[in-house]
Amino acid sequence: MARKELPEINAGSMADIAFLLLIFFLVTTTMDVDSGISRKLSEKPPENFDPPVVKMKNIFEININRNDQLLVEDEEMEIKDIKQATIDFLDNGGGIGKIVDNIPGTKCDYCNGERSDSSSDHPNKAIISVQSDRGTSYGMYITVQNELLAAYTELRNRYAKTHIKGKYAGMSYEELLLLDDKDNDQLKAVIKKIKNAYPQIISDAEPTK
Repeated sequence: MARKELPEINAGSMADIAFLLLIFFLVTTTMDVDSGISRKLSEKPPENFDPPVVKMKNIFEININRNDQLLVEDEEMEIKDIKQATIDFLDNGGGIGKIVDNIPGTKCDYCNGERSDSSSDHPNKAIISVQSDRGTSYGMYITVQNELLAAYTELRNRYAKTHIKGKYAGMSYEELLLLDDKDNDQLKAVIKKIKNAYPQIISDAEPTK
């Protein structure tokens, strides 16, 4: 009696289907994107470098404990008040001497602060020091950083609207950043001038244990 041959299964079409499904999932699946804080690390100083002397009044100290409580300049503060307190510090303009635009150690001719002798001399000399605890929640740390960046942005927006003339007059700093004109040297110079007026100087101190 002749042996009956068993029919074979054509697996070629299954491989095609699996490949198409793989492509479908790769195209339609959304990937989680990690978010973080933009920071430019300082370069290593040369040998025999003498760091400049920094006055304590030019340092704005923010401490976050393990319970996410804030201590700003040795006083308890709510997160909602961080932005305005930072603006008051950066925009104080308490320096003395000749008024020269954007030059540290001179009077700030664009600052609208109280010009208190106990606060920062000039936005170019104002340093914000943030010290957290190893038990501080990441969410609280990010919230504080966002409030600090919002303070800088508000001051830069004001400076742009009141001190930038010509083609970009009346525009805020945020509006200038959104312009799709990346190769425009004039725009680059304007944005650089605004950043130099209120440079972002934030120092992260070693966390407490």
